[in-house]
Amino acid sequence: MSKKLPGRPPKLSGARRFALVASQYNSEYVDGLVEAARKELKVLAPKATIDLVHVPGSYEIPLGVKAVLDHAPDVEAVLAFGLLWEGETRHADLIATAVTNALMDISLNYDTPVLHEVIVVKTAAQAEERCLGTKINRGTEAARAAVRMCRTLDALPASDTQF
Repeated sequence: MSKKLPGRPPKLSGARRFALVASQYNSEYVDGLVEAARKELKVLAPKATIDLVHVPGSYEIPLGVKAVLDHAPDVEAVLAFGLLWEGETRHADLIATAVTNALMDISLNYDTPVLHEVIVVKTAAQAEERCLGTKINRGTEAARAAVRMCRTLDALPASDTQF
């Protein structure tokens, strides 16, 4: 795991639209991810609209992301936030795997970046560092990656143009 955030990309110009889909479960940590992402997106895409959709838990995040993209096709990237505690059973691993696969499928099917920040942690210290801290906050990281993906997709030639 990286202990350093990637640098801040150049700002996006013009009106943009992002959506955040966040689990209500473990909200004390997930809310930290959401707030960090919002703050960073406001810097990197100052004219952007940022929608927030809450879902009950991490397992419900993929359906929330799909619903957002079905109802708001102008969303340019979706940031998915949740927190799972690794316990003595495989439950967190099963949820994390299912969510990971579903989010990738949605991203590819909708041709829209879906930033996966459903984090699995072992300790409160790990959760605090990744969700509430500033050094490696995964909300900030997701916002930067979303902007980078928007810039990358914007730079691609039209579909009738060869690379």
